[in-house]
Amino acid sequence: MEIVRSPEQDEDLAMLQSRWDDAAAAHLGPAELLRYRSNLLGSDKRITNFGGGNTSSKIRMHDPLSGEEVSVLWVKGSGGDLGTMTLEGFATLYLDKLRALQRLYKGPRTEDEMVRLYEHCVFNLNPRAPSIDTPLHGLVDRKCIDHMHPDAVIAIAACKDSGSLTSEIYGDEIGWLSWIRPGFELGMRLKRFADENPAAKGVVLEGHGLITWGESDKECYETTLATINRATVWLARRSGTQHPFGRIAVEPLSQDQRREVAAAVMPRIRGLISGTHRKVGHFDDSPAVLEFVSRQALHKLAALGTSCPDHFLRTKIRPLVLPFEPPRESVDDLLRRLSSAIEGYRTEYVAYYERCKRADSSAMRDPNAVVYLVPGVGMFTFAADKATARICAEFYVNAINVMRESSRVSTYCGLAEQEAFDIEYWLLEEAKLQRMPKPRALAGRIALITGGAGGIGLACAQRMIDDGACVVIADIDREALDEAHTVIERRYGADAVRAVWLDVADEDTVSAAFNDMAWQFGGMDICVSNAGIASAAPIDETSLALWQRNMDVLSTGYFLVSREAVKLMKAQEMGGAIVFVGSKNALAASPGAAAYCTAKASELHLARCLALECAPFGIRVNVVNPDAVLRGSRIWQGEWGEQRAAQYKTTPEDLEAMYRDRSLLKRSVYPEDVAEAIAFLASDRAAKSTGNILNVDAGHAPAFTR
Repeated sequence: MEIVRSPEQDEDLAMLQSRWDDAAAAHLGPAELLRYRSNLLGSDKRITNFGGGNTSSKIRMHDPLSGEEVSVLWVKGSGGDLGTMTLEGFATLYLDKLRALQRLYKGPRTEDEMVRLYEHCVFNLNPRAPSIDTPLHGLVDRKCIDHMHPDAVIAIAACKDSGSLTSEIYGDEIGWLSWIRPGFELGMRLKRFADENPAAKGVVLEGHGLITWGESDKECYETTLATINRATVWLARRSGTQHPFGRIAVEPLSQDQRREVAAAVMPRIRGLISGTHRKVGHFDDSPAVLEFVSRQALHKLAALGTSCPDHFLRTKIRPLVLPFEPPRESVDDLLRRLSSAIEGYRTEYVAYYERCKRADSSAMRDPNAVVYLVPGVGMFTFAADKATARICAEFYVNAINVMRESSRVSTYCGLAEQEAFDIEYWLLEEAKLQRMPKPRALAGRIALITGGAGGIGLACAQRMIDDGACVVIADIDREALDEAHTVIERRYGADAVRAVWLDVADEDTVSAAFNDMAWQFGGMDICVSNAGIASAAPIDETSLALWQRNMDVLSTGYFLVSREAVKLMKAQEMGGAIVFVGSKNALAASPGAAAYCTAKASELHLARCLALECAPFGIRVNVVNPDAVLRGSRIWQGEWGEQRAAQYKTTPEDLEAMYRDRSLLKRSVYPEDVAEAIAFLASDRAAKSTGNILNVDAGHAPAFTR
């Protein structure tokens, strides 16, 4: 399938280049070659999206039961991502047993029964569940098969005249099959086409995607790339003078303005749609999104929904387009309309469910939109976690690309309503959802931690992410902040954490940090005020500047941060948890540290005041009082450690032992101990606790709260 173009033209169209490495592949066995091919395909979003598509190979293997060599179908299992999957991600089935199921097939009404029979074909007790696309790979008599969802090919597949366009682009090399839901029937039709067209290299599936094949992994991979590239070239040559989305209806706002709108609107949406399960948001104002939401065809095309089942399953029947006309209208105008717009979408979704439900349909799921389009601003997506929200956005960007290219050359067609419903509420999809692990304690929660790069802050961030939260770490030390961010991102991935520079004593930077959190995650649920300094000096040697610095950071800083937290939590109307990291010194005075002790006492009383004031809004405010947490602390590594050592007539190196021996339990206190207490107070395990003080000090009698 040769395509003759200049290098300059290839670069302009972002043509796919083969990344197959013969030297690397030479040492791989058949299963590893399948994994290698899958990883190459899945690592490029122009080929398929996260979690989308599947691959297979038919491999001769030793049968542990008979001792003979048998043909085994290796196919991507249910769930997982091609770009990152390992061999454990593949289902394995006896090929002869799978093909024998054709004798039992009684038509589309028995699709679900057929899937249950796949378990009887499993090879070598492999626990990976086969996907619904297994027949597409097993029934076709080709060694290697790719099933991808590239935008360029789906743009053709989603056209009203996709059959004739496929023939025009590919001739006899690539066939075309009309729309049918994935399953055994589609596998049978695909097999029939391959048997009747032995020279063909694949098939375009109407409204769905692309199937290609080959007799080796390399041949299959390169056929997939060539097929996508040919569609890309053909679409580019058919470009007209008029924009496929029509004229500009709303001029996009500037980036700063777009983020301001997102920061104001996303928390309110989040509060309106979260219900019993909190959701995390993602904001996308990429060029493709801005182009779509700012042009005349937005409402018409958005109402048609997506075409590819993979897109649809992630983004629902259709997005919600929010009514907004900047700059003529303000964000307050949009905020006033949110409740009715969201309620209207729910009502429409209920009607859709009632129109389309079957006798055995599962109960109606969450009726809220996943995708929210705002003219001139961009796209918000909401899901159970940040990664899923981001991936949903990626899928809808794919849908936008498909709508743009389809509209350029023909008429775009979305998935028919009943077909969409039958996929969304397919019993097999319901079974997949039931296999999902239970949410963790802080799933869907968003936390801000000031002093996030220090020992306690970093331990707290990691503890909360372990419980499923998304975390924003804030700190005034840029170098330490970058290091902490790198540590967390390397361990948990980029979706789990954001880092923001913050001076808690500066009103503007505090406000900016909360705005950043609002548009990056959609709001907040947990605020941990942990930023701190420490100083020691006799009262007659305490300068006004030293006194003021303690008050600025430990009193004013906690006030500014909690004030912004309360504003955001009130906007969401979902309650929340504020945790102050205080000190034993808030309760028990220490000689030579009047400024520090007084500021810490101020924190404690501020927390009590907030607990009283915020309780009607479901916002809980509690305090954790640590003592002598030296490990990982930048404070104790500086003058404070030397000053305390001098006060107690010991050395900085012996301070930890001195504090440990002073405690009732004779134990050292570590950052992880404090993080455990914070995580408890932030979670629903402490849902009925507010205004409380939890000491984490291994026992210090002068600091007993009662």
